[in-house]
Amino acid sequence: MLELTVNGQAHTLDPPPLRTLAEVLRGDLGLTGTKIACAEGHCGACTVQLDGVPVLACITLAWTVDGREVTTIEGLRDHPLVDAFVRADALQCGFCTPGQIVSAAALVAEEPDPSPGRIREAMAGNLCRCGAYPRIEEAIASWRG
Repeated sequence: MLELTVNGQAHTLDPPPLRTLAEVLRGDLGLTGTKIACAEGHCGACTVQLDGVPVLACITLAWTVDGREVTTIEGLRDHPLVDAFVRADALQCGFCTPGQIVSAAALVAEEPDPSPGRIREAMAGNLCRCGAYPRIEEAIASWRG
């Protein structure tokens, strides 16, 4: 049995051997904020935190997270970055936004006042097809209000 904690709640599951973490989150736990876009680990839409570190859930096998803490966008619902993204108009279609916020939350937890270069470096794995990068950087730079 797979035991993991997602957004502070303990879960015990028995997924098939090759089921990804993204599939477990979306299909088994109903946490649809984690998006599956490329399904190859290229775009970052599926980003979640694993013990506080951003990982690509679409290429992470569920069995590899046994006993660990997963944080999804649903677990960050009240994080100040959510409001910062809205204030900065850092979303257009919104598909990449959950992964962007999850990655940004890990960054500001480690470094509350990151430089523009550090923001770009930390967010490099999250693609935005709408091209909202300057506004995403603005949101992260101004996340505290």
